[in-house]
Amino acid sequence: MTEQLQLGIGGMTCASCVGRVERRLNKLDGVEHSDVNLAMERASIQFDPQRTDTEQIVAAVSAAGYEPMLAEIEFAVTGMTCASCVQRVERRITGLNGVAGAEVNLATERARVRYSPQQLTPAAIHAAVRGAGYGVVLLESGDAGVDPEKRARDAEIRALRRDLEWAAGLSVPLVLIAMGPMFIPGLEQLMQSAAPKPAWHWLEFALATPVLFGSGRRFFLHGISEVRALSLGMSTLVMLGSSAAYFYSLTALLFPGLFPEGTAHSYFEAAGVIVTLILVGKYLEAAAKGKTSAAIKKLMQLQAKTARVLRNGAELEIPIAEVVAGDVIAVRPGEQIPVDGEVRDGQSWVDESMITGEPVPAAKAAGDEVVGGTINKTGAFRFTATRIGAATVLARIIKMVEEAQSGKPPIQQIADRIAGIFVPIVLLLAVATFVVWMFYGPSPQLNYAFVAAVSVLLIACPCAMGLATPTAIMVATGRGAQMGTLFRKGAGLETLARTNLVVLDKTGTITRGTPELTDFYVGAGDEDAALALIAAAENNSEHPIAQAIAAAARERGMELAGVESFEALPGFGIEAQVAGHRVQVGADRYMEKLGIAIAGFAERAQALADQARTPLYAAIDGRLAALIGVADPIKAGSREAIAALAELGIASVMVTGDNQRTAQAVARDTGIDQVLAEVLPADKADAVKRLQQGTSRVAFVGDGINDAPALAQADTGVAIGTGTDIAIEAADVILMSGDLRGLVNAISLARRALRIIRLNFFWAYAYNAALIPVAAGALYPLFGILLNPVLAAGAISLSSIFVLSNSLRLRSFKARFVEAPRQSVETLKAARV
Repeated sequence: MTEQLQLGIGGMTCASCVGRVERRLNKLDGVEHSDVNLAMERASIQFDPQRTDTEQIVAAVSAAGYEPMLAEIEFAVTGMTCASCVQRVERRITGLNGVAGAEVNLATERARVRYSPQQLTPAAIHAAVRGAGYGVVLLESGDAGVDPEKRARDAEIRALRRDLEWAAGLSVPLVLIAMGPMFIPGLEQLMQSAAPKPAWHWLEFALATPVLFGSGRRFFLHGISEVRALSLGMSTLVMLGSSAAYFYSLTALLFPGLFPEGTAHSYFEAAGVIVTLILVGKYLEAAAKGKTSAAIKKLMQLQAKTARVLRNGAELEIPIAEVVAGDVIAVRPGEQIPVDGEVRDGQSWVDESMITGEPVPAAKAAGDEVVGGTINKTGAFRFTATRIGAATVLARIIKMVEEAQSGKPPIQQIADRIAGIFVPIVLLLAVATFVVWMFYGPSPQLNYAFVAAVSVLLIACPCAMGLATPTAIMVATGRGAQMGTLFRKGAGLETLARTNLVVLDKTGTITRGTPELTDFYVGAGDEDAALALIAAAENNSEHPIAQAIAAAARERGMELAGVESFEALPGFGIEAQVAGHRVQVGADRYMEKLGIAIAGFAERAQALADQARTPLYAAIDGRLAALIGVADPIKAGSREAIAALAELGIASVMVTGDNQRTAQAVARDTGIDQVLAEVLPADKADAVKRLQQGTSRVAFVGDGINDAPALAQADTGVAIGTGTDIAIEAADVILMSGDLRGLVNAISLARRALRIIRLNFFWAYAYNAALIPVAAGALYPLFGILLNPVLAAGAISLSSIFVLSNSLRLRSFKARFVEAPRQSVETLKAARV
């Protein structure tokens, strides 16, 4: 059995870093697969715990030159008496997937645990200790409530800002000294009168050195690490470019006689400004990365910190981690519901929009389910906790979205392979540029060759390539979660965007899945009286159609009388004695068996059948009394959704086990293009497979257990959130509301995201393809233009900032269908995603 580890990783700067970490992880014995996401700064590792463990994985990341983002908690353990107790507690803790190390001290009765916060919560660690038979006492100084990823990112931003301020403060006078005389009249004479030219060069050296090796030390540390590991990336290029300018200048300053005449120039300002401009880009990039996961942070903020629990007749406010299943929790108006549960007493309206994407509050009363994180509006109620911690709907939604964000769609895998060979190619191009200018350039050749080679190194940094896909995936999946659409896999976003054929299951997907009374015609007499007798008779049957008739009567305010006798006739109908009347209800063959003529209702019965409604007949005291129409009604929004799919150029196919006539009627009513009727549940996957032949990229939408094989077979499996857990587990995308209009929103979002990813890649690659030749000097023979290394460094930052800001546009994506019908309680009961 394999396990999955989610691990935060700090210090990555470009796509080459991603490839380097993945290669190091994949070399570990027992690691089957790893996905590293640059934008999230996170790795998802599939491994065999029998052959490797979390500590080895963490060590591999550190050995690659990057920082594993681990949290650390400390708490007191009570009940330990000897060394065996210590070992028992340590074994129980380290046995948890995601724990990188645990130390338990018998003398101090303290436990210190290092763990991956993406994988574990402090509450889960505490529960493991309690499960071993020991007590847990929380320490006030513990950091259980601190988000280590946010802490690490905030620390990184603060460090970048500090380094940037120092670099900028030193680079401004550096540029003024080196380049000011070219632009400010009279400045050169003023400087020469104050000090000789060599003295100004030494001042440039004094200003550039702390910029390069103080503020810019991160690029050298990472660059040296990349070179040692033979995995070259952005830091390698920045290190080579800036240090080349610095050491060329320093050598010219110390030993000018070593250089050909006219080539002993100073480029200290280029070295300093290169580092400063790249720090500007990295600072803005780090700040923007935090915004890409804003939707997840909003979901996390929905998690309540405390709960008001009734224990021993008293109402206690306790931390959410201490709530256990079975606790009775009180909720007041305006409060967050802390965990999932079932209402015991009281009633209210609950805003579930952040879970389902639906704007209208849902009514809650005794027996209804509530979801942790949603907002109670007006009333007060008490409920019994049923799911806590990681088992709650909100926690599982957050985990699902995070996993989707850390996964890689096919388009990103191609980009990673390109990035793996890109930097070595750039280095070769830089060397070739230097050689060509030395042999064929104008005098002084060394200066031109140096400037061109350094510009090539700097202009080609692959930062934008590494950020192009993951930033867009992060923002899109987060925005989808806000709309009630969950992408379980990052690849699902890309495959859904490419969909051109949607296959829809009928029952529960297009239709509501529960029959309703749609028509009731009486031949003579009082309609209500006839319905009351028929409904009373049907109320004794468990058949869904019978229950639909009984429910319709109750909705009209009728009280259903008790029956004196009842008999079900399989294949025909029912017979009952109600209030002194004999009531018989069934299909046409039942009436024929009873010898009751139905010709008077023949035309209406045919019309019902053509509208996909099941015609039934009722006889009272041996005489035909009523024609009943029962149907599985079309869901609100299904017609609009199918019409919108057609506008998007997507064909629709309905697959159902119903007969051809009923299926065609539903298709006509909804506008579906093609019908596959009388398909057995086991054959749905084969039907999808046939439709996939040729150029069709198929999305299958379903909700039942028998839909799971078809969901897995399709290019994209879309589960209705009101469906079963099995269907949801087999799907790539989940529509939480059960409304097909959510499918249109999801496809529109996916297409928008794929367009942005393509634009990001176009910018990243076109930028390099266009500017590398310019940096190498391709425009010099025609226009005398040679790119300055300072401008090349600025262009690097602009490239990454463009990609990030372009991806962030997805945060403002407007769903086509905003108003959805109020979600039923059944949606929440089954939404255990």
